[in-house]
Order: sequence, then structure tokens, then C-alpha cells
Amino acid sequence: MNDRIKATFEHLAERGRPALVPYVTAGFPDPELTVPIMHDMVDAGADLIELGVPFSDPMADGPTIQHANDVALGKGMSMGRVLAQVREFRGQNGRTPVILMGYANPIEAMGQKAFFEAARSAGVDGLIVVDYPPEESAGFAADAKACGIDTIFLLAPTSEAARVDAVLELASGFVYYVSLKGVTGAANLDPDEVGRQLAALRVRTRLPIGVGFGIRDAASAKAIGREADAVVIGSRVIEVLGQAESHELGRAALKTFLTDVRKALDELAAPSGRTGE
Repeated sequence: MNDRIKATFEHLAERGRPALVPYVTAGFPDPELTVPIMHDMVDAGADLIELGVPFSDPMADGPTIQHANDVALGKGMSMGRVLAQVREFRGQNGRTPVILMGYANPIEAMGQKAFFEAARSAGVDGLIVVDYPPEESAGFAADAKACGIDTIFLLAPTSEAARVDAVLELASGFVYYVSLKGVTGAANLDPDEVGRQLAALRVRTRLPIGVGFGIRDAASAKAIGREADAVVIGSRVIEVLGQAESHELGRAALKTFLTDVRKALDELAAPSGRTGE
């Protein structure tokens, strides 16, 4: 398990509070704002940062994040620029884990060996690569581990037993549970059903479990945070940034939004540790 990710979850488990994990697409709304936004997230209470690598066909993402990918690519974003942004962030923050979320094509275009070397040097802690199926990713996960980088796989309500087995065999850092059917930004979040699914997973793994998709405000974050070890918020972050009249107002609105979510999650903190562990 990556040192920064491990230390973060251990610290939060001691406090009995789930991690706040906001997502932003690198380069949205402008490449010059990515690193400042990452620092804003930390200032507002983020425990880990999920940084999206722009791709032209983000199949797991809904319209909001698809649009953010298009904007970022239109402004010249690439894997190389994303890693440069992580390196810049690391110049001021050596503590907060950074997880890259994206697709196989940008990695393959760079070459896996070159990518791992660059990611390790930049300070990347974890990877979510949507279209690397766990059944075919043993070598990729081993190479990532050798570089001190966790591989994080998605599980969904529709995941069959064989897929769950494959994910739990290879996963490190944490397991990412998709809270509902569909793409990012979908609705109809059911915290009770999520709780039942997480309880079944906890019998089979000691890894922290993060939950994403469908979490849009402090109330839904708190409801999921009662069961999960991490709460991931993506589409709503992009909406807050994109709907503002200016970049400055967008950053301010995002800090307010995340601060409210963090306060809600702080209310779950308990000295006895996470519920269900």
C-alpha cells in the first residue's frame, strides 16, 4: 500500500471519520488553475485528491465530466502536462495523496514503463484506469506496486462474483465502489443499499472502501460516509467550477462547497473508529 494513502486512511480510522476525496479534471476550467484548485481542495478539507486525466472518450463518465474532458483537451492537456501539474503540487504539498483517474490510451501512448517512471517521479500515489480489467491487469498492478503506486479498481452493484474476486486479489490502496448503476453524475442514490453492499465487501477485504457516483451535497456525503471509508465527489465539483461567472468565483464556490461537506463528515468522527470495522 502506498505510504501516503496508507497513512491517510490510518489517521482517519483513528478519528473514526471517512476521507473526503474530491475529483477534478486536470485542465478544467483552465490548465493554469489545476494546481491552485488542488491546493484549494486541501485547504477546504480534502484528504485525498482524484485528478482526472483528460481523454477523448471517457466512457464511464456522464455529460458533465465528458464536457470537462473536452474543455481540457481543447486547451492542450496531455498526460505529460498532468504529471507536470502533480509535480508542481508536490512542490508545496508532500502529504496529500494524489490519485490519477483515467483511461488506458494515454498510458499506452506514453508506454507503461515510461509512464510508471514519470508518475513515480512526479509524486502520483494511486491509479484508477477504467478500461484495464482486473482479470488482465496482474502485470500492470505488479509494476505499479514496484513503483510504490496503488492500483484502485471499480466495483459496482452489477459486479459478478468473479469480478469481485479479481478486484480484491489485485486492489491496493482502497476499493472504489460505484454506488449506483450508470455513469458519473447519475441520480437515485440509495445509502441503505450501499450500506448492505459494503457490509458484504468488508467480510472479504481489509482494504478501505471508497464510494463515488451520485454524491452531490453534504447530506448525501454524510449518509454515505456513515458506511464508507471514503466519499468521492466528482460531477458536482465540476458543476460548481463550471457554472460560476468567473474562475475566481468558481474557486471560491468550490471551497465553500467542500468546506460544508467536510463539516458534515467531521460530525461522523468517533474515537471508537469506523462503523463496521
